[in-house]
Amino acid sequence: MSDIHIDDFYRDVATVFLRLYAVFPRKSTLYVEDICGPDQPDEFGLHHPRFQAGFSAMVWLAEHGYLSFQETIRAEALDQVVLSQKAFLLLTSRCSLEPVVSAEGDGLPPSVLEQTYSNIAQLRSAVREGSSIRMQKYISYLLAHPPIGKQ
Repeated sequence: MSDIHIDDFYRDVATVFLRLYAVFPRKSTLYVEDICGPDQPDEFGLHHPRFQAGFSAMVWLAEHGYLSFQETIRAEALDQVVLSQKAFLLLTSRCSLEPVVSAEGDGLPPSVLEQTYSNIAQLRSAVREGSSIRMQKYISYLLAHPPIGKQ
């Protein structure tokens, strides 16, 4: 039986990595709502546990050196957030897991084909596929393996 909160954590981490990679090296504001969906506060105005978990995943990534930010905007966003060098190198390095290359990889130039083996390309593919198992596999791999040369 899967722990749903861990699956949500993997999905949140994947989304954070993809969003920050897409704007790298610019600093941006990262909203929790963009990571895990809209908040549904309770009758006392407290954030929904799922929303709190999304915010906590973002802060956890910062505490473990995958991103940096200037400040929090309440418990709703991180301001001036950017991937760390560690995360950037990890995402751009070649994935040592067995990559999934589609049939459309046939006939691609070697430089383009090589890019499909990067961690970020494999992560994009896992997210597009929507497979919780594959996403868990890649995020676990990324969090367990520092980038080459940084071990």
